[in-house]
Amino acid sequence: MTGLSRQCFIIGAAFAGLSLATGSASAQATARIGQPAPAFQAVDAEGRTRSLSEFAGKTVVLEWTNHDCPYVRKHYNSATMQTLQKDMAKDGVVWLSVISSPPGEQGHVEAAKARELTAQRNAAPTAVLLDPRSAMARAYGAQTTPHMYVIDGKGTLAYMGAIDDKPSAAASSLDGARSYVRQAVAELKAGKPVSQASTKAYGCAVKYAPAS
Repeated sequence: MTGLSRQCFIIGAAFAGLSLATGSASAQATARIGQPAPAFQAVDAEGRTRSLSEFAGKTVVLEWTNHDCPYVRKHYNSATMQTLQKDMAKDGVVWLSVISSPPGEQGHVEAAKARELTAQRNAAPTAVLLDPRSAMARAYGAQTTPHMYVIDGKGTLAYMGAIDDKPSAAASSLDGARSYVRQAVAELKAGKPVSQASTKAYGCAVKYAPAS
């Protein structure tokens, strides 16, 4: 098995009956479309405790990320993710990047490194949340990096799944890609129901901390 295949499981594996996440993640997930999004508290890269409740009344995007993942690198190296973050900010959308890798696993970073990555990549999340015990990941059932969630102003989960419709780590796949996240946020802004509320996430498997 190559290094890439060890690190990443694209969504095609799911169609072959293979899980994209640990069993503990799927068993404990409480995120459901049309239901209240799971509450959370997490410390961000600036040392502040953030919670879903502080963003009441605003649309919130959750982005599970791992800077070592080729699929994540595709979106950041092309500035696709940063552009999406900045466009969302212009519309008053809260963007929270979530790092759930525990110490010793691919993608784990401490706060200083998270801040460095944000600056190096000219990224523009509202905050980077550190989730080394994978509590948020388990609550949402996050499977891949990236794995995207959109929560409406009432705190209801409106979208969950892939960032776009091109499940590939190749930069060329961005040409003509359809952004599910951009579409979901635009429909919410227009007062419409999200037409495609759930899709198959693709990317590298989220590395979970042992369940406590």
